[in-house]
Amino acid sequence: MELKDLMDQYGCLTFGDEVMKERIPKSTYKAFHEALDNGEELSKETATVVANAMKVWAVEHGATHFTHWFMPMTGLTAEKHDAFLEPSGEKAILEFSGKTLRKGEPDASSFPSGGLRATFEARGYTAWDCTSPAFVKDGSLYIPTLFCSYTGEALDKKTPLLRSCDALSKAAVRLMPFTGADGVTKVTASVGAEQEYFLVDDKFFQERMDLKLTGRTLFGAMAPKGQELEDHYFGSIKRKVGAFMDELDRELWKYGIPSKTKHNEVAPAQHEVACVYSKVNITTDNNHLLMQVMQDIAKKHGLRCLLHEKPFAGVNGSGKHDNWSVITNTGINLFNPGSNPSENMPFVATLACTIRAVDKYADLLRMSIASAGNDHRLGANEAPPAIVSMFLGSQLDALVESVCSGDAMVSGGDTRFETGVAVVPTFAKDNTDRNRTSPFAFTGNKFEFRAVGSAQSVAGPNTILNAILADSMNEMADRIEGGKTLAEVVKEFITEHKRIIFNGDGYSKEWEEEATKRGLANNKNTVDALKCLEEAKNIDLLDGLGVYSAVELESRLEILLENYSKTIRVEGLTGLKMAKTQLYPAAIKYLESISTSYVVAKEAEIDADFLKEDVDGLACLIKTMKEQMATLESNISGCEAMEEDMMAQAAAWKDDVFGGLQELRSTVDAIEEVVGADYWPVPTYVDLLFGV
Repeated sequence: MELKDLMDQYGCLTFGDEVMKERIPKSTYKAFHEALDNGEELSKETATVVANAMKVWAVEHGATHFTHWFMPMTGLTAEKHDAFLEPSGEKAILEFSGKTLRKGEPDASSFPSGGLRATFEARGYTAWDCTSPAFVKDGSLYIPTLFCSYTGEALDKKTPLLRSCDALSKAAVRLMPFTGADGVTKVTASVGAEQEYFLVDDKFFQERMDLKLTGRTLFGAMAPKGQELEDHYFGSIKRKVGAFMDELDRELWKYGIPSKTKHNEVAPAQHEVACVYSKVNITTDNNHLLMQVMQDIAKKHGLRCLLHEKPFAGVNGSGKHDNWSVITNTGINLFNPGSNPSENMPFVATLACTIRAVDKYADLLRMSIASAGNDHRLGANEAPPAIVSMFLGSQLDALVESVCSGDAMVSGGDTRFETGVAVVPTFAKDNTDRNRTSPFAFTGNKFEFRAVGSAQSVAGPNTILNAILADSMNEMADRIEGGKTLAEVVKEFITEHKRIIFNGDGYSKEWEEEATKRGLANNKNTVDALKCLEEAKNIDLLDGLGVYSAVELESRLEILLENYSKTIRVEGLTGLKMAKTQLYPAAIKYLESISTSYVVAKEAEIDADFLKEDVDGLACLIKTMKEQMATLESNISGCEAMEEDMMAQAAAWKDDVFGGLQELRSTVDAIEEVVGADYWPVPTYVDLLFGV
């Protein structure tokens, strides 16, 4: 493909602003943007004109159907397709009205609601999100929408995200005049998401029940080689993988998704794609579409794309680094320190608000990235610890200390990076190094929330980030309006909350001990992390900002606990079935083989005590496996019969079933290490990680 064709095709499947500008009258285009800029309701007349233009454009691009595309609380996306074609006598017409664009009514009764409605009360509405562009995919026009119940509660991830965007903008607009930033009428969260994933051969995937049903390997002994040689990271991309990446890039560009970077990640078979920053709502939609597209394209190349946070034990897991910044309508990045940070009051104020926000609501941030999959990854010396802290780096640490002490900040000035090679020019170094062990790290002009899981929607974490910053900005404005100066409030915020700042090694045991002394929580599993949704301070925050009502938060807690329990149940049942029907019989068959060999050797009067040791050792392992299978089966039945509250149920699934499965895995993996390769019935880690 020529460069011009590549550039011309960028965004060709997206009904973006330029397409809209070309296809609707100037007056309608102006009315559309005035509604967006002012946060006002879009008129029916404007929606009708846009709908007609959207229909004509979509049909030109091969669309025969349309769908309201939304994000239910499953963490995935949902769609129901209707044809444009409507019968008209003996003929047919193409019909797509403004009303149809603005509102849909899916049955959607089976989506999680957390008690917000009964199954027989199926009515729910999808409402057009006109801040995110529609697109054509696989013969349908996809219209990004919100999804709410008949009584108005949010049943999705997008609605709270958009509410949090409004809350952040309102709070920031209120605070900015106190910092000397004039003319700020709107503030927007901007996000770039880095997506990590694994690629495995489809043949091996199909032969692994656990991968097909749970997305991760429930059993699997470590391969002799893992990631210890660090040869895969940023290494040469294999041809088959490169072909997948090339097609992925081209497909994403057609949707206007700004895929920028691709490379091999740390673990064998692990890779990453990163996109350029967009408004948080756009990035959220783009990332959902990216995850769907990459899985579709992988199948075309004889591969499977794994998005689970920990598909393979013992090697690096997959995250989704969420790079978050806040931009004013006047073009100021409030996280950009500039050349003189101590004099940049919009930045200083926003930094102080962020420090307070992360410290006061660290439990909410931990909750926002909690999942059964992410529990395997956090704190495993491959991802940030479960303890939430902030990394600021040397320059901002000096700023923080100067605020607390009242002394003037001493700037180190620009430093140059020198290689010692005469022909290579020097260049200015960044103000701070990176800290990959920090869950929330400052990286020059943004914060990188590194703890988000690979399979997770970025909607949830960014909803919380927006909300907690909005709360701190409102609190700062309240104190200033109460008579304090900006400098006084900044000092109060930093002094009261600087315990959250940690610039050292987050993997170290010493940090766990230090965090405990500082009073920082270390919620290592999802069940413990979700308890914060019952706390009054968190309910008051989110309800008060209008991001989640108290009823919606109650429903979220129930949905998240239920999802966790169901995930562990599926893993437990899958592991039990694999063990019973595949792995146990294979071990018995191999035991029979070596036992026969031992008997034959003894009858031939050959010294075969070494075979007796093998027989006894394997028999002991198989006996333990049999006992552990029985225990796991009993524990699953016990959890299924529980009538306690959902928190207690989730805790039981965690302790009895997940814990029991881990014990069974340990034994099975030991058996795999001694059973003959021809006897083992499923692809091994060598096949999966090195088979592409």
